[in-house]
Amino acid sequence: MTHDVTVHPLVSPWGRFGLYSFFIDAPEPAIVDTGIAGSPAEGMAPALEAIGRRIEDVRWILLTHGHIDHVGGAHALWELTGRRAQVVIHEADAPMLRSRQAHVEEYRAGRGRYLRDPDGEAKMAAATKAVISGELEPTLLVKGGETLSLGGDVTVSVHALPGHTPGSVAYTVDGQRSVFVGDSVQVHGAANGFPGYTDPAAYRTGLQYLRDEIRPRRLYLGHPYRRADGTPYGVELDEAQAREAIDQSLAAEDRVAQAACRCLESGLTETGSPYSPFAGAAEELGYAGDPTLEPSPFFTSMHAYRTRGENA
Repeated sequence: MTHDVTVHPLVSPWGRFGLYSFFIDAPEPAIVDTGIAGSPAEGMAPALEAIGRRIEDVRWILLTHGHIDHVGGAHALWELTGRRAQVVIHEADAPMLRSRQAHVEEYRAGRGRYLRDPDGEAKMAAATKAVISGELEPTLLVKGGETLSLGGDVTVSVHALPGHTPGSVAYTVDGQRSVFVGDSVQVHGAANGFPGYTDPAAYRTGLQYLRDEIRPRRLYLGHPYRRADGTPYGVELDEAQAREAIDQSLAAEDRVAQAACRCLESGLTETGSPYSPFAGAAEELGYAGDPTLEPSPFFTSMHAYRTRGENA
């Protein structure tokens, strides 16, 4: 039986967003997600020192998915551990840890098709150089179903939750049901006001699996995602809040799916709207956010429904 271990949220700022990592105070300490290039030295190290821990002693770097605000600091953190920490990521998102160019290719294949920015790819390439501390080969590739030993009797189970990205995972501290989901529970979106995912069906299945099988007693989110009324959750949710956030995420996906499907059925039309060619969906949903702000979840999700329809 795993004894309870303490989890400490670690926050560092980045533009409109707070970047959250989590320190698992196990015999072999772990950090879940790594923010951007400066996060380990500027945010994590001082926060750990304040609680009497050293970043040099971290032995596991657990990545929930491959987006730049979660893997950007991985190389820097790995260096600060003397290259002793094991770096874990799902095999489907590993290219985004290994290569900055993979992020540019993801942009080009998805939201970049709609953003009408001739400099979009160049901006994405510049962003990867600025916020990704280095390209890195992971120590351990996972698929879901693995159990990792963090020393003593502390184990962490890996659960595949594809949807937000193909390689999104949750890490669960066994015995206490502390669950780290990164961005796999989007509720109604974060500061951008819209949920983002690349595979709606997989996202929905992952939420149901979290609710019905994992049943988090403590749920740790990658950002302060928002309720329907716009008020944010924190990033550390108790059991009741976790159930509410998951249920609200399912309800939000259902509402977005209905609007997207009606928009697709009526035919996509290029217009002057910033939401083109999905202006009908934005209008139905009452979405008035700026779809050009990265990470542009509106176009990411709309493209996912479009792709699903084309492949049906």
